[in-house]
Amino acid sequence: MSLKDLPLFDAPGSGDSDDPESLKPKHWTVTELTHKIKGVLEPPFQNVWVQGEVSNYRPAASGHAYFSLKDAQANISAAAFGWGAKRAKFELKDGLQILCRGKVSVYAPRGNYQLVIDQIEPLGAGALQVAFEQLKARLQAEGLFDPKRKRTLPSYPKRVAVITSPSGAVIQDMLNILKRRAPHVSILLVPAVVQGDAACEQLIRGLEIVNRWDLADVIVLARGGGSMEDLWCFNDEGLARAIAQSKLPVISAVGHEVDFTIADFVADLRAPTPSAAAEIVSGHWVDSTRRLREFFERLKVAVVRDLTMRKNLLSHVTARVVSPRDRLREQAQRTDELFLRLERAIRVHFQRRSALVEQCVGKLDALSPLRVLERGYALVREANDQGQIIKSSRQLQPGQSLRITFHDGDREVQAK
Repeated sequence: MSLKDLPLFDAPGSGDSDDPESLKPKHWTVTELTHKIKGVLEPPFQNVWVQGEVSNYRPAASGHAYFSLKDAQANISAAAFGWGAKRAKFELKDGLQILCRGKVSVYAPRGNYQLVIDQIEPLGAGALQVAFEQLKARLQAEGLFDPKRKRTLPSYPKRVAVITSPSGAVIQDMLNILKRRAPHVSILLVPAVVQGDAACEQLIRGLEIVNRWDLADVIVLARGGGSMEDLWCFNDEGLARAIAQSKLPVISAVGHEVDFTIADFVADLRAPTPSAAAEIVSGHWVDSTRRLREFFERLKVAVVRDLTMRKNLLSHVTARVVSPRDRLREQAQRTDELFLRLERAIRVHFQRRSALVEQCVGKLDALSPLRVLERGYALVREANDQGQIIKSSRQLQPGQSLRITFHDGDREVQAK
């Protein structure tokens, strides 16, 4: 259809030339014209793919996204309705080269046409990779990858919670390794799908359950290898934040050694494989067992050496030991001799002490005041409680009461 096909344009010579009204041009309102253009423009462009660069990106609070799609020579307005609510795998931003599918639509209030987009794919890199890099950059800027935030794994965990598929080979490999290396460690399997749309929710719920009830000392998120699409649930932002908020330390053991997910960067430790995670968890137990065996062997060698040395010493001493009976006889004879010597020493000591005592008694007897009184002397004292001794006649007063002590008794007298 061309513009001449529109009823607005009459073909030359049509109509009645004699009628003055027919000479006036036919007119439409702006709304009518816009609707006509809309009807002409939109049907041929209902499902088109357009490649270009995002420019003037403007996200709205409603979740819609408005931007321009341009190349070196042209520019077209575009709108992606509900883009923010679709949980898109990547974020739109200025300068991003995209390939999008949509339809051309005329926006009547402004009288311009725009591309209403249904599907967007980034060019140069897959949508998953772009989403991975964008989420990684945002979480890293928030500090979720900061080593200072990460928790230290317990050296000797007694309880290990493994969040993984119960039917996969991963859990069997981990159980075999842990039972062989640390059979006393308790293993709790928290079942969860590890691929698909429901995986993120189940993994997050598993983390919440283990943390809420304190069911383990360490948590292991485990999954075998696969494509980026298979491992995509471990790149979920909600799961990353759940790992960061976990009170218990988390080990991410997803895929093979070359596979990296957002969970690896947020977790407290990344294990290259699930089997490596089982070895890491049981590592200190294995080292302790090995050191214990080494100490046991060293102790056994030391004990054998000590027993050998003592045996040799005992043999040497035994050869020098005298018969106990002979030694007892010698000791009995020696005891008898010492007893006789002690008896003689005691007798001599008492004799010397007795002579000394007799000598002291004689001297004391000679010096005794009673002996002096027996020879006619007397002791004169005042006849009162003090009994002061009278040494001179000048101490006497006429009529003073006195007590005179003789060798055979006392008498009271008065001085004249």
